[in-house]
Amino acid sequence: MRSPLPPRSAEQLVPLRADILARARADSERLDAEAEQRAAAMVAEADREAAAIASRAIDAGVAAAEADAALRSARERRRAHELRLAGRESLHHDLEAAVLERASELKASADYPALLAALEARATALLGPEATVTEDPEGGIVAVHGARRLDLTLPALARATIESMAGEVSGLWTE
Repeated sequence: MRSPLPPRSAEQLVPLRADILARARADSERLDAEAEQRAAAMVAEADREAAAIASRAIDAGVAAAEADAALRSARERRRAHELRLAGRESLHHDLEAAVLERASELKASADYPALLAALEARATALLGPEATVTEDPEGGIVAVHGARRLDLTLPALARATIESMAGEVSGLWTE
């Protein structure tokens, strides 16, 4: 079970969370617009194909052709829906990749040493002063005390931030 960050650490992470959220929203809105455009083009193509199928069925006057048109139209709508879902999944993946990239950029930040100190203080508060604290190559730290392990790496913190804002983030591409 994760313990909340102490008030001082949480305050220090507020600008990071705000920056990550703002960038995630901007990236999500841009990616969502692109996905919606692609989906709209696919739906338009599906509608054109459905109209062509319906026209052929009327021209032939055959009930079987009308049934075929309905089936093809349903398949194209289903395909368009599946493409929209795949687009949303891709957006989620892109958002996570962007957030992880932004988090990794923190290592080069002038504030990184202060962030490390805050993370080490958090690890010590949670696991005790006997905990072994190691800086992670991807940024952040990993602390171990006995069988207990605390992952405060930048990728883990970025993913936890995304998870903690799941409802808000999912709303970015379902509106």
